[in-house]
Amino acid sequence: MRIAIPTNNPGGMEASRSDHFGHCDVFTLVEVDSDNKVTSVETMPVPQHGAGGCMVPVNFLKDAGVNAIVVGGIGARPMQGFAEVGIDVYWADREAIPDAGAVMEKFSAGLLPKMNADQACSGGSACHE
Repeated sequence: MRIAIPTNNPGGMEASRSDHFGHCDVFTLVEVDSDNKVTSVETMPVPQHGAGGCMVPVNFLKDAGVNAIVVGGIGARPMQGFAEVGIDVYWADREAIPDAGAVMEKFSAGLLPKMNADQACSGGSACHE
């Protein structure tokens, strides 16, 4: 399984998480085996949105073989996009789980909930995606 975590530069397991998945500095991509043990970590730069808007990073992650993404919040359109391409969206409180390593500890322990469409942000300043 391949998991994407939106992170700030330089990325990697010690990197702090980004508030906005589509405009983060890098995606930290973590590969885990069937026991949820980390087998590899890499970083990938985030593509510019341009034409296609929020679907650009969604399709970028799909093309990178990502199966799941862990976010602190997400808008309705990218949430729908991830569902359409078969990428599961998990939620982790960025204040309580501040870096990629902590995300993977919680993910591996099965402690991160999957998000549903009704949990997507509807916009406004109190929501990050």
